[in-house]
Amino acid sequence: MTHPPAPDREARIVMTGLIALFVITSAWWALAFWPVQDGPVWLERTRYVCFGVTESGLPDAGGWIGLIFGPLGMLIILLIAWWGGVRRLAERARTSRALSATLGALAIGCMVLVIGAGARVQQARALAFIPDADGELPPSTYPRLDRRAPALALQAHDGVTRELAQFRGAPVLVTFAYAHCETICPLVVKHVLTAQYDLAAGGMDVTVLVVTLDPWRDTPSRLPAMAKSWGLPAADAWVLGGSVDDVEGALDAWEVPRVRDMTTGEITHPSLVYIIDRDGRIAYATTGGSAAIVNLVGRL
Repeated sequence: MTHPPAPDREARIVMTGLIALFVITSAWWALAFWPVQDGPVWLERTRYVCFGVTESGLPDAGGWIGLIFGPLGMLIILLIAWWGGVRRLAERARTSRALSATLGALAIGCMVLVIGAGARVQQARALAFIPDADGELPPSTYPRLDRRAPALALQAHDGVTRELAQFRGAPVLVTFAYAHCETICPLVVKHVLTAQYDLAAGGMDVTVLVVTLDPWRDTPSRLPAMAKSWGLPAADAWVLGGSVDDVEGALDAWEVPRVRDMTTGEITHPSLVYIIDRDGRIAYATTGGSAAIVNLVGRL
């Protein structure tokens, strides 16, 4: 005949379960939200398989369900199955400073997880702001970033290394695309080139820099074909690339959200355009069309 666990043993089981649940949840959420662009291939693939991805780099709907309801379900099971231990643990916490401190630390840890995830979501949403239509202009309250632009020095399609710093004194449009993309990339390149043309017609010269998102396939020897395919003008517009390490380092420095499918090589990314002012600072980030870009450049 088996005897039910003693009250103290039940309390220890509940405490161990709470700690284990926190550790597992922390690891699970870190895998979902921590940037993995510089991580090993297996880590990037695991994140993609476990959570899915959206254009912002955040988990898809199924990933969010697992991240939220998985730990919540395990907590409910623990509370129901060991309710006596939960009550005993609460009683002991009233008289034990060490135990109450441990429970408090777990609660603070949970708050840190939620706050960290919230900050990551807010960052992704800020980068994903989209004026819905090409003809729709950003509101007067559109946020100006006004922060220092990271260094950018990569090989251009004409074989010359181009640095962002060399264009100081005039606005620069920096965007990101890759050759095998047949959907968003041709469109975003068209938008920046149209904006460049419209601004030039109004007497404002603007440089366009298109950084490849796919240095594995967009090697330096392929950059001239990309420039021709996208219709880049002979001057003031360049496709930039280089080694995998150099390009990935630049993309990380510019905080470009992206996820590469390790099977197909396709890359999920937003149509991000940075508008650099005459002093070399990032004035605005947008995913809007040419009209929005022209409007924001006009605010510099």
